[in-house]
Amino acid sequence: MSTSQKFFLYARKSTDVEDKQVLSIDAQIAELREYAKRENIEIVCEFIEKQSAKIPGRPIFNDMLSKLEKGVANAILAWHPDRLARNSVDGGQIVYLLDTGRLATLKFPSFWFESTPQGKFMLSIAFGQSKYYVDSLSENTKRGLRQKVRRGEFPSRVPIGYLNDSRTKTIVLEKIKAPIVRECFETFATGKFTIENMRDFLAKKGVFSKYGKRIHQERVAYMLSNPFYYGHFKFTGEIYEGTHEPLISKKLFDDVQAIMRGRHPRHTKTKVMKPFLGLLRCGKCGMMITAEVQKGHTYYRCTKKSPANKCPEGYVREENLDIQLSGLIKKYSLREDWASEMEIRLEAEEKTLAQSARAFVQEKRVQIKVIEGKLERLLNSYLDQILEQVEYVRKKAVLMSEKKSLQEEITLLEQRHGAWLEPFRKWIGDARNMDRIARDCDLFEKKVAAEKIFGSNLLLTAKIARGSALVLYSTLASTQENGCMEPKSGIEPETSSFTCTSISPESL
Repeated sequence: MSTSQKFFLYARKSTDVEDKQVLSIDAQIAELREYAKRENIEIVCEFIEKQSAKIPGRPIFNDMLSKLEKGVANAILAWHPDRLARNSVDGGQIVYLLDTGRLATLKFPSFWFESTPQGKFMLSIAFGQSKYYVDSLSENTKRGLRQKVRRGEFPSRVPIGYLNDSRTKTIVLEKIKAPIVRECFETFATGKFTIENMRDFLAKKGVFSKYGKRIHQERVAYMLSNPFYYGHFKFTGEIYEGTHEPLISKKLFDDVQAIMRGRHPRHTKTKVMKPFLGLLRCGKCGMMITAEVQKGHTYYRCTKKSPANKCPEGYVREENLDIQLSGLIKKYSLREDWASEMEIRLEAEEKTLAQSARAFVQEKRVQIKVIEGKLERLLNSYLDQILEQVEYVRKKAVLMSEKKSLQEEITLLEQRHGAWLEPFRKWIGDARNMDRIARDCDLFEKKVAAEKIFGSNLLLTAKIARGSALVLYSTLASTQENGCMEPKSGIEPETSSFTCTSISPESL
């Protein structure tokens, strides 16, 4: 050993899974010191680092290279090349220092190296293998996580109220905290409490953070909005159905979300409900119609909040408005014989569309099979060196593009074919019920019916309610008045055989 060579001893061990088979720091240092003594190597300084070499930027490693460039030493002793670098930048720095002479040599107890062209070539291969190992490990880990998620298994730390059972590799309810978390949801769903109240509630019940402190307000809010508790979970921004046991119902979760969005009224006292409130506008000034109770009766009037117009409109009693709305609703009721005929035709239309969709999908799948065959033959031609790489890549891109387009056509059809049928079926049910709703005494149901017919087009002028119906109901009224069920155009798309009224599917 030349006396001019002074070595830095470098030992590294990360906490990453990739290094789980590597010797510990103590074992590396012991082995390296024994090797240095046996080979008569002079150690100037020892550098010990506990950090992954997957990406550049290790401070101790960079400090060692800096000292090498200053001439403090001119050689490195490490257990293996993968201790020095697992990325192309750090590996390239080592090779460059060898090329420039700043680094005279490297020594490894488990790897042969000489500062020759062949030695540098073998070192570069070792660095490349180390990087490949890390890259493939990362990809395999991600692939494993994706597969786990597809099976409905949550791949991360479970929220409060659950435990990761290491014996069965499953997620189970935590016996003590799970009932408390459920009670927290139920309490907050009453609409009488704030997030801060829930924070105090959890603290009083003995639920704290892993550090023994009160759970932060933001974490309580996250807990109350976490779909994990009703059986789903979010991973990389996408919702998946989990295999774990739900802690609460989806309805309870939705109630809590409505409160968190500020949509839940927090009543402190019982209020007299005014069924037609928010339904009409003033025909004179355009302001909303409000309601108030006087001497046991509910009256509706203009809010008179227009700064431009001094509205002269007076009051109308709820009973009078009820009679008027009942008359308007009854006008847009669908005849029973028409409703039955429409449902029969809808069923026939649904069967026709289903057959057409199946035939279309089958045709596209045959085309996809053909493309997959072409891709396989194309790959074989490339592997047999019949095709150049450039030509192979170009043709493959074209075929893959065609395949993707066909797959999207299938998906689009499966999602949208006959999408107008179910909304129209529901409309038939609503329209045939209008006559019953008009006769009944349920004022809230009448309000809902009026909104379906008129939307926001109801006006109150001189104590008289009037309005223009939405397209679907206005066409219904005109066709029933004419006694003709089959005008020129239908509600369905142009390719459909169903004809009923001159309404487009977009209006459903």
